[in-house]
Amino acid sequence: MLWLYGTDWFLNFSVFDTNMRELFQVHTINLSVAVWVGFLALFGIATDDGVVIASYLEDSFRRDRITSAKHAREATVAAGLRRVRPCLMTTATTILALIPVLTSTGRGSDIMVPMAIPSFGGMVIAVITMLVVPVLYCSAMEWKLKLGIDDPRFAENA
Repeated sequence: MLWLYGTDWFLNFSVFDTNMRELFQVHTINLSVAVWVGFLALFGIATDDGVVIASYLEDSFRRDRITSAKHAREATVAAGLRRVRPCLMTTATTILALIPVLTSTGRGSDIMVPMAIPSFGGMVIAVITMLVVPVLYCSAMEWKLKLGIDDPRFAENA
């Protein structure tokens, strides 16, 4: 998002006679402490989404006592479906909450806008967390099954 703010074509259109470049104060943003604080907020929210998904995957695997790779995949899909909505809600509320910050023009906006840009752009891409975490978790379980590594989440006869 920082790179997009530095390009000439990004948001170069008008809606109801309101120029989007002016509304969102699109100009080159240099790295500063405010930008790094925005990155830290983004990392915290994305990590929280990953933990929400991984913790439910952990519970699902312990409860189902995985016996095969197919069983692991089924448990992963079931757990993923149960945690998509909470993660999407976290992402959506964060994005919606940052829109007024991105459009602010008053006192302090020179600090708040650069802080909000990495969080806003990153949250749009953080939806990938909902796909990557379950896939990596399931692949780790499949490797353990394949290599015969003992794990308390597996059934005793596996």
